[in-house]
Amino acid sequence: MLTFAYAWCFFLLPLPWLVRLFLPPKQRHQVSVQVPFGDRLQQVLGGKHSNSTQPQTWPRRVLAVAIWACVLTAVTRPQWLEPPITKEIPTRDLLLLVDLSGSMAQEDFKNDAGKKVSRMDAVKEVLDGFLAKRKGDRVGLVVFGDAAYLQAPFTTDLQLSQELLGECEVGMAGPRTAFGDAIGLGVNLFDEDTERAKTIIALTDGNDTKSKVPPVEAARVATQRDIKIYTVAIGDPTTVGEDKLDEQSLKDVASETGGKYFFAADREHLAGIYDELDKIETQTIQTISHRPRTDIYYWPLLIALLLSMFEKAIATWRGRRHTTPAEQDRRIHVNPITGEMEVAA
Repeated sequence: MLTFAYAWCFFLLPLPWLVRLFLPPKQRHQVSVQVPFGDRLQQVLGGKHSNSTQPQTWPRRVLAVAIWACVLTAVTRPQWLEPPITKEIPTRDLLLLVDLSGSMAQEDFKNDAGKKVSRMDAVKEVLDGFLAKRKGDRVGLVVFGDAAYLQAPFTTDLQLSQELLGECEVGMAGPRTAFGDAIGLGVNLFDEDTERAKTIIALTDGNDTKSKVPPVEAARVATQRDIKIYTVAIGDPTTVGEDKLDEQSLKDVASETGGKYFFAADREHLAGIYDELDKIETQTIQTISHRPRTDIYYWPLLIALLLSMFEKAIATWRGRRHTTPAEQDRRIHVNPITGEMEVAA
């Protein structure tokens, strides 16, 4: 689509004619040399008057109008308007809390090939596919063990989040579980003043054994900041000791914030949980960020230059055509014997 940034400049199109109308050319009276033999000189030259000014013909006028129109078009700054570029604005901040305690090394999940893999490997595999579908979300990643650590800040670069998740290993944050501290760190990562939905998905297989703040207390703080927490329990409910699965605590955390509790018994169940999470608070807004504009003022300038060169070439050609070589080489001298003026070839 063609548009003009300064379209009002087209009103200047009649400007040269107005200037010519109200400001006519100044009449200059040049003093000529008067000689008594002027008539004789004219007869010798064949009765032709020397006149360097030629009347402007209609083709030259058309060319002048075209050149002025092209220059004026360039002044209006013509631009080619490209199709609008749409950009998906993130409408939700999604924070993943991933447990890296020692119990995540238990091999009680099966992959697509039917081979047993660790809980951590199963979580990575499913989260990888889950992140690939997070278009329109800002995703962050927090890992926790003895303490909570920020692995990836909120970003729309989902590939970066996937790569950082792949670098996580069991035990790298310590053997125990600081679930409450992880929630507290996650709450502090969210922007307080934002219209985006705030969601935390926590994946853990053990009870809280290391936190300074109980998980339920941290969940109450999250509720005050309109943050919903969805907990995913990964582990065997029959396990006892420090690695036991504290389902009641995970249910309380989810209930306190208005979220939901899920239990992942195997990989298929875990994948189904993420399919259900896909349906929660999903919203995508498309807005037109801008329409690229490309300046093309140089095209009318180029056309004006070519027309001007063409007009000058025609004028030069016509001038040489009407001037014969004989006229260019004729010289006038006075015959010393007869006193008459003669033209020497």
